[in-house]
Amino acid sequence: MENIRNFCIIAHIDHGKSTLADRMLEMTNTISARDMQHQALDDMDLERERGITIKAHAIQLNYLQDGKEYIFNLIDTPGHVDFSYEVSRSIAACEGALLLIDATQGVQAQTISNLYLAMENDLVIIPILNKIDMPNAMIDEVSEEIVDLLGCDFDDIIHASGKTGEGVENIFKAIVQRIPAPKGDAAAPLQAMIFDSMFDKYRGVIAYFRIMNGTLKKSDWISFLNTGSEYMAQEIGILKMNQVPKNSITAGNVGYLITGIKDSKEIKVGDTMTLRDNPTKEPVKGFHEVKPMVFAGIFPIDNDDFEDLRDALEKLQLNDSSLVFTAETSAALGFGFRCGFLGMLHLEIVQERLEREFDQNVITTVPNVQYYAYTTKNIEIPVSNPADLPDVTLIDKVEEPYIRAQVITSPDYIGSIMKLCMEKRGELKNQIYLTPSRVEITFEMPLAEIVFDFYDKLKSISRGYASFDYTPIDYRASDLVKLDIKLNNENVDAFSTLIHRTKAESFGRRLCKKLKDILPRQQFQIAIQAAVGAKIIARETISAMRKDVTAKCYGGDISRKRKLLEKQKEGKKKMREIGSVQVPQKAFLQVLKLDEE
Repeated sequence: MENIRNFCIIAHIDHGKSTLADRMLEMTNTISARDMQHQALDDMDLERERGITIKAHAIQLNYLQDGKEYIFNLIDTPGHVDFSYEVSRSIAACEGALLLIDATQGVQAQTISNLYLAMENDLVIIPILNKIDMPNAMIDEVSEEIVDLLGCDFDDIIHASGKTGEGVENIFKAIVQRIPAPKGDAAAPLQAMIFDSMFDKYRGVIAYFRIMNGTLKKSDWISFLNTGSEYMAQEIGILKMNQVPKNSITAGNVGYLITGIKDSKEIKVGDTMTLRDNPTKEPVKGFHEVKPMVFAGIFPIDNDDFEDLRDALEKLQLNDSSLVFTAETSAALGFGFRCGFLGMLHLEIVQERLEREFDQNVITTVPNVQYYAYTTKNIEIPVSNPADLPDVTLIDKVEEPYIRAQVITSPDYIGSIMKLCMEKRGELKNQIYLTPSRVEITFEMPLAEIVFDFYDKLKSISRGYASFDYTPIDYRASDLVKLDIKLNNENVDAFSTLIHRTKAESFGRRLCKKLKDILPRQQFQIAIQAAVGAKIIARETISAMRKDVTAKCYGGDISRKRKLLEKQKEGKKKMREIGSVQVPQKAFLQVLKLDEE
């Protein structure tokens, strides 16, 4: 066990985690030159296309130093704020972390966030200054930032380049010297934590685990403390580029388990695994429940696909345990699911993975956050869907989630960033100059205000130089109203949203205007209205398609034409009374992009 090292790579998005992992795989001959490709650990096409890591990836490397062979269990983690749950799970399975900082960009918001996460878990931090080969690398300035952030010495910082491989040998030496070997007793009852899982259509559920104490052998009967289910370990092994079967795995190591489980509910990420005949008394601690930030309805285009969509979501949840969903029905869209996400990018990725991996074409409703409504009798009602909001006469107050937002940027953009945050109902709390050329601004603002387009606007006004991170703080009472969209006096519940009273009118106007452009014309006039309670605050009208009924009249008395036009008018009136408006799928998708224009 003293030759094992478990560590993860943490950093802000695009600071070179996957590139450094590629060099480490190459230099330990874990992957052959023929099989080598960029982002070798990212096995989703989606990750390569976007150039981001979505899933944390575990792999075992063998490293030789001074005649001793060391086993490195490396986990490459995502950098985007929406996938921070992946990072927290990886950290729970490690003793050390490589903190990567880009020499051209310096310390960013997510760097600090991931660092605090690692410190909470008492991980040994090895600071690495990456991309030193770049012509615009600010080595001295960024080194000072790292020293201020960590309180370490300049000598503790390793200078490296994931692209050229420079300094990687020093990283290996630091891993051996600085990161402690895992503690644990191989003779004790088995105690292992499941930190990830995936579904294979041929082999069922594959669980990835880290053994804290004890030994797991092939064909052992194991039980899961959380679900209480028992299975035989049909195959166990270690994680190289491919799975490598083994007969036994001991304390301190990381591996995979195949039991033939076909039902995805039987295994939960964060559960403790032990032997059926010699169980451990203590579950593994240090694992927290996920808290979704953004909620949206996901509905199949064809209602017959409802069960297929449920099956797809359950399998996707195995691989992405931060996804939360419950069944719901909508008058406009039929049966579907209310899903909880960690952010808008997470929603986008889940939607795309459903289409690519499970052939599920879905409609997504307008996203919103979770509120709490308190009635006049002081009953608390959670509201993740606008339809759950009680009647206005029964409500005492509505509370919405607030976040603490950290923005790190250049002083040139302070004015425009403050203006943006004020527009989003933000309150300035702090402003600290990290260095003369970098400032950290802290705001408290409602989570609902950053759901749609805050991140995109921040990037455009700062020309990409601002980094952003947030942490939930509490719920606060706000003047929120339910905005309904009516088509010919009928509510379309998929377009309903909860919004601050001051923003309801402008949002309603934009939504009505957008729908006027999207909805197809009918034989009758369609009224599109935005309403708060009984008050209509915006309206657009789609005029009817008209047939020229007077075309056949050549001359003659004017009363002939009037008679035909009156007859048409009566027909249109009757149509409007009995006609229903079909909302096309693209309307729901385009409403999501409302704020991008």
